[in-house]
Amino acid sequence: MATVGVNEIRTGLQELGLMTGSRVLVHSSLSSFGHVEGGADAVIDALLGAAGPSGTVIVPTLTATALHSADNPPVFDPENSACWTGRIPETFRKRPEAVRSLHPTHSVAAIGADAEELTREHTFSISPCDDRSPFGKLAQLDDGYVLLIGVDYESVTTFHHVEELAGADYHMQRGFTKATLVIDGKDVERHYMLHQWGTPRDFNVMEPVFIERGVQRMGRIGDSDVRLLHAPGIRRVTLDCLRADARVLCRG
Repeated sequence: MATVGVNEIRTGLQELGLMTGSRVLVHSSLSSFGHVEGGADAVIDALLGAAGPSGTVIVPTLTATALHSADNPPVFDPENSACWTGRIPETFRKRPEAVRSLHPTHSVAAIGADAEELTREHTFSISPCDDRSPFGKLAQLDDGYVLLIGVDYESVTTFHHVEELAGADYHMQRGFTKATLVIDGKDVERHYMLHQWGTPRDFNVMEPVFIERGVQRMGRIGDSDVRLLHAPGIRRVTLDCLRADARVLCRG
């Protein structure tokens, strides 16, 4: 089992191409590195060090479940609603400098120069991953990236953004659902569209396409396979593929 610390992780990310000033959405598995000296906080420090003070690091802090529906609407408290996306995001969102977006199912947390800008409109995203969401905004930035640490394409929420752009008919529940957000200690009710769970996806089908089109770089840090994807490339290439075949991301 490999042992890595802050310096090894930061250097590996920089060698992969994560540069100072980058805006990066990170999907991660802490255990994939092997042993990390300092645990999740060390990984977070390495990410922030690689992006630098002019960059921004974003992690998904999703709370959506297959049980959410009009009959079981989501309730979201940005301070107390735990995410299910792993130890790194859960540790990250609790940092005092982290800004968490106000969305009942697909929130993110961000730290850095553009944390406020990338998160502030998410509460108005009627569908979770539209152009005003952090996923949509990042996919329109030349220095926007998606980083996969020890996970594959099945973790890439940006694919849902592209499905929304393409109007995929399998993607959203019909109609609107009343959700509750806790804002400044008060319950605020707003209406949102929720994801339709149950359609099997195969996001990994896009990896050879992204490699061919120059969207992905790949490296290794400790025991972890690490992929750096250009976020506008994800949007552009996947949208082209969905327009050619509306079920390209579906399995079976």
